[in-house]
Amino acid sequence: MPDQDQVLAALQGRLNHTFHDPALLARAVTHPSFLADHPETTESNQRLEFLGDAVLLLILTDELFRLYPAEREGGLSQHRAALLRGGFLAGLAREIGLDACLRLGAGEDRAGGRNRPAALEDAFEALVGALYLDSGLADTRRVVLALYGPLSDRLTALVGAENPKGRLQELVQPKHGNDALHYEVVRVGGTAHAREFEVEVRLHGATLGLGRGSSKKLAEEAAARAVLASGNPA
Repeated sequence: MPDQDQVLAALQGRLNHTFHDPALLARAVTHPSFLADHPETTESNQRLEFLGDAVLLLILTDELFRLYPAEREGGLSQHRAALLRGGFLAGLAREIGLDACLRLGAGEDRAGGRNRPAALEDAFEALVGALYLDSGLADTRRVVLALYGPLSDRLTALVGAENPKGRLQELVQPKHGNDALHYEVVRVGGTAHAREFEVEVRLHGATLGLGRGSSKKLAEEAAARAVLASGNPA
């Protein structure tokens, strides 16, 4: 099994960043439970998490502001909240293998702490804080935005998955106005206890997408999601 130095070296390769101060990286992956088993270690990643949370907020706020020059404050806030949600940050941590890098107390590790979303979210934010202290804002921004990839793609997946009708409305509204979209039930099938609704979403009467679901609401959401997935909301 690779030792901690090898694991952290591999992580730096995935980040495309070599730490000037390796102790910062080690601290970023140190869960509070590790300290009880290793009294020689005096600090966990909690302070770095506090710093990284603020740095990540600034980087994403700045990038969204640049990326969506016509977006209002409410829409920008929703985009940012989706990109900062704990479950999403935990997913990013897994994407870069941060779970394998965590330093945990033995009991916490046996209890599955390496897979806890809260621990992964905290470690990701701590990593951002460590990057900032190690190399400043410009390098941290470069690494963070590379990890996120195109924010518009992430947002389509995140916001579209949770509120596809709202996301589609946001995309259509600037060009076509508030009332351009219309959802029409075109078929209802199945039995009384197992209905299937088929809905078309239309833009000024032209069909954009089709969705099916066990309720009208779910069918409408499926139709909107199909349009978002097509990448062509008109």
